[in-house]
Amino acid sequence: MAAAHGATSAGANGSAAAAHRVGAPTNPMATALLTDQYQFSMAYAYWKAGKHADRAVFDLYFRKNPFGGEFTVFAGLEECIKFIANFKFTEHDISFLQSVMPMCEDAFFDYLRKTDCSDVEVYSIPEGSVVFPKVPLMRVEGPVAVVQLLETPFVNLINYASLVTTNAARHRHVAGKSKVLLEFGLRRAQGPDGAISASKYCFMGGFDATSNVLAGNLFGIPLRGTHSHAYVSSYMSLDEIPDKALTSKDGSRVCKDFISLVNEWLQKIQLADSLCGVFGETNQSELAAFASYALAFPSNFLALVDTYDVMRSGIPNFCAVALALHDLGYKASGIRLDSGDLAYLSIEARKVFRTIEKEFNVPAFGKMIITASNDLNEETIDALNKQGHEVDSFGIGTYLVTCYSQAALGCVFKLVEINNRPRIKLSEDVAKVSIPCKKRCFRLYGKEGYPLVDIMMRESEPSPKAGERILCRHPFLESKRAYVVPQHVEELLQCYWPGTSNKPRVELPSLDEIRGRCMQQLEKLRPDHIRRLNPTPYKVSVSAKLYEFIHSLWLNEAPVGELQ
Repeated sequence: MAAAHGATSAGANGSAAAAHRVGAPTNPMATALLTDQYQFSMAYAYWKAGKHADRAVFDLYFRKNPFGGEFTVFAGLEECIKFIANFKFTEHDISFLQSVMPMCEDAFFDYLRKTDCSDVEVYSIPEGSVVFPKVPLMRVEGPVAVVQLLETPFVNLINYASLVTTNAARHRHVAGKSKVLLEFGLRRAQGPDGAISASKYCFMGGFDATSNVLAGNLFGIPLRGTHSHAYVSSYMSLDEIPDKALTSKDGSRVCKDFISLVNEWLQKIQLADSLCGVFGETNQSELAAFASYALAFPSNFLALVDTYDVMRSGIPNFCAVALALHDLGYKASGIRLDSGDLAYLSIEARKVFRTIEKEFNVPAFGKMIITASNDLNEETIDALNKQGHEVDSFGIGTYLVTCYSQAALGCVFKLVEINNRPRIKLSEDVAKVSIPCKKRCFRLYGKEGYPLVDIMMRESEPSPKAGERILCRHPFLESKRAYVVPQHVEELLQCYWPGTSNKPRVELPSLDEIRGRCMQQLEKLRPDHIRRLNPTPYKVSVSAKLYEFIHSLWLNEAPVGELQ
């Protein structure tokens, strides 16, 4: 996709170089106009008051973990960095803004023409990290009018990305490490942009492959897929297959009539003593579809077996084709179940495969891959695990990519400091009170290697050190406090966009590296924090000095009531 508009204002060379280095946003709609109208209204008001260059600090965070769980996986950072690297208003953008904001002075639009993000700094938790409520995922510093324009796109780019990555991670956890997870959500996602994002972030959250070809092209995600019921039902008879020849895998011979070989194997299966005459006549149009598909993909034959009847037709037809392929040196991949009692059918299919392996001495036939689909979700996989099943691979779509059980993560973007003066947002709902001032954030680990608590501190405070006791306080509840002697301390916020600060910049990792970090972070969590039912809340705290400062500022800013 074409790169977004290059910078031409002060700092343009640095901005243009940075844009080239990080690339354009994946979605070409992610331009400087991708924001709410009131952001431009505020930018104009800041500019009109001469405040537009005031140095502001905003925190991006969320207030509650999704899906009834106690963890979230942070995603979307790369797209945010790409967004600001390419942030620039075109003349077309300016003309449109002038048409919808005719009350604004022309000089304001001249200001916008020169606006880029060369003076913005972004500090962030690494993408793919496990994160918790109230801890800033990102800290954004810069001219208040510019950073205000970044609020909506940043929240947009983080919200769904983190939500669907967390959803994928939860599916990975319930399925277990040994199962293959396939994202099949393209047709059910919220538009093409939702589908592309879902494929990327589900892979980040632990899925192994996608059906989405464009996502495979854009991100290098492995592709998987079989065929549909339409393919099976499109065949009427074996006579529809014009070319019945198949060369053996090693190229040493040619089977001139593969269909006859398939029929021979079907008869052997039907007559096998070990199968006790379980299989009778099968659907011949289904057999034709399987045989034709095998001729097209002899090295990757995986059949959808539930079009007519799984056990009476689909399984014996598949086995006949798979055994014929084996005679020619090929190994079939397996089957997909898309309806019915998945636990029962997978167990029965596995029994047949193992019986055939012994009856006909076909090595590893009993280990044929069984893939299940059909509107699967976290709950159904958990139920299958409790029932017992023989599914090796799950294809998951609708409930995964739409995040069916929760509509949004609920990220917010709050001003915490301006011109070195801390600011606080108050509310009668304590959960909505913001934590003021520029902060550093640390994760403290215990003796067993698990993270114990995340702590936020004022930037001027000394960093916590391994082996040194520190008091951790709940941000708002006076009685909730504990001393911690960390065995290891990890600073969470790193500089990903230094602006003009000349601070070292962390390079964006690859998707595979982010996925690896996500898997590693989830393994570090204590099991009770990640379990599906009644997980233990993870502790998020502030230092004693920050606690005192929050409540002092709260008292100063809150109006005093008067009783009549």
